[in-house]
Amino acid sequence: MEKIAVVGAGLVGSLQAILLAQKGYEVSVFERRPDLRKAALISGKSINLALSDRGWKALEIAGIAEDIRNIAIPMYNRCMHALDGTLTYQPYGVNNEAIYSVSRGGLNQKLMNLADNYLNIKYIFDRKCLDVNLDSNILSFQNVQTMQKEEFQADRIFATDGAYSAVRMRMQKSITFDYSQKYLDHGYKELIIPANEDGSHKLDKNCLHIWPRGEFMMIALANLDGSFTCTLFFPMKGETSFSTLQTREQVAAFFNLTFPDAVQLMPTLLDDYFANPTSSLMMVRCEPWNYQDKIVLLGDAAHAIVPFYGQGMNCGFEDCTVFNEMHDQNNGKWDGLLKRFSEQRIPDANAILDLALDNYIEMRDKTADPEFLLQKKIEAKFSRLYPDKWTPLYSQVTFSNTRYSDALKNGKRQDALMQEILKLKNIHEQWDEPSVMDKMLELIS
Repeated sequence: MEKIAVVGAGLVGSLQAILLAQKGYEVSVFERRPDLRKAALISGKSINLALSDRGWKALEIAGIAEDIRNIAIPMYNRCMHALDGTLTYQPYGVNNEAIYSVSRGGLNQKLMNLADNYLNIKYIFDRKCLDVNLDSNILSFQNVQTMQKEEFQADRIFATDGAYSAVRMRMQKSITFDYSQKYLDHGYKELIIPANEDGSHKLDKNCLHIWPRGEFMMIALANLDGSFTCTLFFPMKGETSFSTLQTREQVAAFFNLTFPDAVQLMPTLLDDYFANPTSSLMMVRCEPWNYQDKIVLLGDAAHAIVPFYGQGMNCGFEDCTVFNEMHDQNNGKWDGLLKRFSEQRIPDANAILDLALDNYIEMRDKTADPEFLLQKKIEAKFSRLYPDKWTPLYSQVTFSNTRYSDALKNGKRQDALMQEILKLKNIHEQWDEPSVMDKMLELIS
C-alpha cells in the first residue's frame, strides 16, 4: 500500500483520511494538538459551523452522513432581531431546505472516532510540522511533548494544516507560487446563551439568529445541549470596536444599548466576553495547490475563507469530494492528477472567497433593509413559479453542487436584473402582481 501522510487532523484532514483509507491507502495523520478524542470540548476558540449540501455530499460519499446528522440541528430560516426586539424571518431555501448547526469540536471528535474504524488510519498527535523536503517527501515534525525532532517519509502528502500551513510555507519558498493573504478589519468573539433550567432552548433552535447592526453584527446557532453559541463580528479598531471596549462597564453599556433583547438571555456575558479570545479573520488565496504528483493542499491551507457564507468547512469537504471523484475517474493513477485537481478547484475557491465577503455586507447591513427584503421576496416567488429559470444565488451556493465560480457569475447577472425590477413604479405595493413576474420573464429571456 502507498503511504500517505495527512498533515492536520481537523475536519478536512480527518474526512480525507477516511476517504483515502477506503481506497486502501495506508494513512498517517499528524496533528500538533493533543488527542481531541480524549479532550473535553474547548469553547471560546471557534465559530459554530453551518453544514449544507456540499458538506453533506462528501459525508455521504464517505458513508458517515447519518452519524453526523445525529449531532446536527436544522436551521430553516434566518431570524433577524431588530433593535426594538421585532423579529423578521427569512427562509433559507425556496423548498423548505435547511442548513445544519454543528459544533466544530463535536464534529471533529466524531470524524476522528469514525476514522478509528479503519485499521489503515493512524493518528499521531502532539506533532508540530516544521518543514517538508519537496524532493524526498520527508516531513519534519517536533514532538511537542519531548521537543525531539522526528521525520516521516510518505509517497503522497495531503496538507490540511490550516490557514498558517507549514507545508504551504515550504511550497511558497521553493517553487513558482502565487500567494496572498488579507486580514479583515473585523474580528470575532464567541459568547454564550445558556439553556433554560429544563435544558430547552431560549430561542427558536431551528433558526440562525442575526442581530444586524450596520458595521457589525452578532449571530447565534443552537447546540444540542439547549445553549446557543453566539459570535460577535466587530471592528478590531475604531471608535466602537474591540480595542475600545476595555471594561466590564463599557461592555455592559454597549450590549444593553445595541443588543437589548439578547442581553437578558446572556447571564454570563461579561465573564464570557473577557475570558474568550478576540480572534482575527483572514483570507488566503494561492496557486498552485500541488507540487508535482506528491503534495497537495486542501481546506484552509489552500483557501482560508471568512465565515459569512457558512462555506469554509463545506468548501473544504467539497475539495475531498472533487479529489475523490477525479481519483476514481483516473482509475487510481496519480499521473497529473494533483495538477488537474488544483487547476479545477482554484477558480471555485477564489469565487467563494468573493461571495463570502459580499455576504458579510448582506448579513450585517442588508438583512434589515426593506429594499433587500423585497428583492428576496420577489426572487423567491419567481423561483417557485419558474424553478427552471431562476435559482437564487444563496440556493446555488448552499443547496446545490453548482460550481462556486458559476454561481458567482449567475448571481451577478441576477442582481443586475433585480435592480431593474426594483426600479419599477410602485414596486413595493405591486411586487406580487403578475405583471412583475412577466417583466422578469421578459428580462431573463
